[in-house]
Amino acid sequence: MTSPTSQQLYRFLEDRFTCAQACTECARACAVRASLVDPDGSEDQERVRRLGIMCAEACDATCRALSEENQQDEEGIRARVDWCRSVCLECARAFDGHPGAESAAASCRACADACADFLELLG
Repeated sequence: MTSPTSQQLYRFLEDRFTCAQACTECARACAVRASLVDPDGSEDQERVRRLGIMCAEACDATCRALSEENQQDEEGIRARVDWCRSVCLECARAFDGHPGAESAAASCRACADACADFLELLG
């Protein structure tokens, strides 16, 4: 077993931080967007609101997991980040059809991309 180089360690920490930061921004955007949807609206609006809430929760939980200092198992981190990536993509697609939700959809896609980049680094 070889130890990671300082460059590999730096890249790991940088990508982990980038992913956590994207999760925070996405959680905020999704929470705001979900709060703007009428809870008594159409079935489609209710779906968008639920996805926005779920995405905000997934991103918040992922950010917290990535920000913790203690040792975490790599499989657990990988599963959480992949889950976040999937939820973000689904939420972005749901936001696409709603006027005014373009910024939230972009935040979801940016988060999904950051998650994918971090997953690639994990191997």
